[in-house]
Parts: sequence; structure tokens; C-alpha cells
Amino acid sequence: MSSQNSPADPALAPQKPRDTSFFGQPKMLLNLFSVELWERFSFYGMQGILAYYMYYSVTQGGLGIDEGTALGIVGAYGGGVYLSTILGAWVADRLMGSEKVLFYSAIMIMAGHLSLALLPGAVGLTVGLILIGVGSGGLKANATSLVGTLYAKDDDRRDAGFSIFYMGINIGGLIGPLVTGWLQVTWGFHVGFAAAAVGMAFGLLQYGLTRKNLPQSAHEVPNPLPKSQYGKFIALAAAAIIIIVVAVALKLITAENLKWIIVAVVIVATIAYFALILANKTVTAVERSRVYSFMPLFLASAVFWSLFQQQFTVIALYSDKRLDRNILGWEVPASWVASINPVFIIILAGVFAAVWTKWGPRQPGTPVKFSVALVVMGLAYLSFIPFAGMAAVPMMAIVFILLLFTVAELMLSPVGLSLATKLAPAAFQTQMVALFFLSISLGTAMSGVLAQWYDPANETPYFMVIGLVSIGFGVLLFLVKKPIKKLMAGVM
Repeated sequence: MSSQNSPADPALAPQKPRDTSFFGQPKMLLNLFSVELWERFSFYGMQGILAYYMYYSVTQGGLGIDEGTALGIVGAYGGGVYLSTILGAWVADRLMGSEKVLFYSAIMIMAGHLSLALLPGAVGLTVGLILIGVGSGGLKANATSLVGTLYAKDDDRRDAGFSIFYMGINIGGLIGPLVTGWLQVTWGFHVGFAAAAVGMAFGLLQYGLTRKNLPQSAHEVPNPLPKSQYGKFIALAAAAIIIIVVAVALKLITAENLKWIIVAVVIVATIAYFALILANKTVTAVERSRVYSFMPLFLASAVFWSLFQQQFTVIALYSDKRLDRNILGWEVPASWVASINPVFIIILAGVFAAVWTKWGPRQPGTPVKFSVALVVMGLAYLSFIPFAGMAAVPMMAIVFILLLFTVAELMLSPVGLSLATKLAPAAFQTQMVALFFLSISLGTAMSGVLAQWYDPANETPYFMVIGLVSIGFGVLLFLVKKPIKKLMAGVM
């Protein structure tokens, strides 16, 4: 029998029907949607009460840490989460594959929440944040990758599938702080942390029961590390752990300076990444030009996230100390403020997507969108000033301010990862995405650094300087949009 008539011929083999069992999408999208929803439920639920747990007095169920130090730790922790996405991506690409990394990352996250719930004091805080930080980085790095494995390259359902997946992020971010915040004020912090663990357990259980149904590509290791190099990387990992342990023992790393250390590590990693890409001989002149264009946009992204992520530092403190949270005689938990932004995202994300689609090629380029995002964030911070010195700030004030936060986020965040992939040299797709995550990591760590200068008794200088600096960066980026666009070499 000739090869043309062979059943093994792919052209003649029966084609597997397209899976449309979940609202026209592959059924495993529901699984990954649920995992992301429960992971974000646990992550934002925990983060919504984290600062309060650290700076509330022992009699209030907290640890009694200095407020400035507590907010710095929250910023450093958030920066560490995004920094660890690079580790999660590397382990998936070289050692285990995305599917296994996601599974074990989910276990680490659940164990971290249990540590916060069950272990006392600083021990539970340290163990819990390390496990959740590394686990969240691993899960965040690979969940999106697994969604991509559900679709062929030319599948026109891909964008809609990702939109459904990202909706899970915002639903989890909305519900998490509501549940943990209510449990915290009713039964205490440890019950709130336990709820986050239960949420992650739900996501882990349903994922564990169906993970075998993911496509074969989800289980593969794209670029396996040769076994001959295992010893070298194990030695490097062991050396890094020993250095960290010794630095902590010698008090070179402390709770007070942790935020600065994360900032320094991220800056070094960023410089190394840019240098690695630009020095590579396979990178063409056009690709190198596009990498240079990403540098001012990286800086703009870092500035944006340093303001946006203050939702969990300065704004968390503001919500606790300055807001009038009484509604019909009931005091709304301060952590519920963290759910306002996800509400607006769910409402407005579709509106922004529709506007960009309608405008098509007439929509503003990425530098303009980034500059508008920075200006709007600056206006959001200036909007705090009229309420400075007010005995009790009305809730509607923070609702309006967080609406501005959301508008700015939708101008920058959704296009950031897309921009990184469009500007990336062919050989460095993953590294450019990692660079965008590093901009989020740097900004998040800086949100903890900036928080040390916030004084609830004298707010105007802080909000004015932060707001004007952000607007200044936005205007500067707008003024240099033409040279940036030229360097982008045809990329919008």
C-alpha cells in the first residue's frame, strides 16, 4: 500500500472534532478558569487583610508591627510574587512543564495560607508569605500558558477564551476580600486566612481531578535542561539559599530593609535581561531597535504599578484610618475597599475592548495609552487632596478615586503583555514577557517603599508629589512618543 493511502497519513486521518462544550470553548477552559478564580480569591483575600494583620496590636489579633514596616513588607511581598514568575517560567520550560508546575504551585499556595492560619506570630507570617509568594509566581507564570495550549494557533476563539479566563481573575479578586474581610472582623485574622486556604483547596481539588484532560502539549517540557547540568543548577540554588539564610542571620536582610532589597534585585535582573537580549548575535537590527523602544515603556509601567499597587499599602491604611465606613449603622470592613477595583474592571473591560475594536487602526498607539494611564493615575492621587484633614472621608470619595485607578489600569495593563510579545525578538519571546512582569515587580516593591513617606496626619504633600510626578512622567512619555514609535519599527 502506498504512503498516500496509508491510514497514518495525517491528511487522511480523521480530524478530531473541535471541543465547544463550554460556551463554545474547550471544556478545560472551565477548569483553568476555576483554578485562576480560586487562586485569586485566596491571594487577594489574604492580601486584603495582610497589612492589618501585621500592624494591628496583639490585643486586636495582629502582630503589632510598626505601620511603615508592615506596609513595606506588603510591597516587598508583592514584588517578590512577580519576581518569582521568572523562576516559575524557567522551571516549567526546563524541568517540569507548565501543567506540573501549576499543580505543585497550587499546593504551595494552600500550604502557605494554612501556615498563616495555624502557625503563630512571625513564624506563620514568614513561612506563609514565602510559600504563597513562590507558589503564586509559579501559578501565575503557567496558568496563562496552559490556556494557550487549548487552542490551535489559528483558532479564532483564542481571544474570547482569554477574556473568559481573565474574568476569573477579577471575580476571584472581587469575592476574596469580601469573604476574608468579613470573617476577619467577625472571628479574627486566622479564620480569614483559613478561608483563603479553603478557597485554594477547592481550586486544587477540581484541577487535580481533571488535569489529565489537558492537551499533551501542556505536559511537555519545551526546552529540557540536560541532565549533565542538573548538578550546576542545584549547586547554584543551594548557594542562593545559603546566602539568604546567612544574610538574615547577620541581619543584613531585615523586615525594615526587605523592600529595598527586592527593588535592588529587580533592577539588577532587569539590566541583566536587557543586556542578555541586546548582546545576542541572533537579534536583528530591527529587533534590537524594538527592544530599545521597550525601555521607556518599561519605566512607565514600573511608575504606574508603584502607584496602582498602593491599594494594598497606603490605600489599605487610608481605608482603615480615614474612611467613614458606616452604612446604615454597620461598619464595612476596611478590606472590602480592595473589591471596588475588580467591580469596575468587570463593568468596564468589555467597554474598553469594544472601543479599541471599533477604532481599529485609528486607536492611539501604546506610548499614548501608557501616557494617558500615568496622567489618570496622577489625577487619582490629586483627588485625595480635597479630603485631607477631613475627620471622616466619605466612602464615595474612594469609590471615585478607584474608578480612576481602573480607567488607568485598562489603558496600560491589558496592552502591556501584548506589547512585550509584539516587541520581542524571535528568540526571546519568554524573556520579554518576563521583563514586563519585572516592571510590575519593581512597581509593586516601590509601592512599599513610597508608603514609608505617607503620614495620615499630613497627607497633602504625599498625594501632591506622587500625583504630580506621575502626571509629569505621562506628559514626558507623550512628548517622546514619536521617537519611541520610530524605534518600535512598525509595531503599534
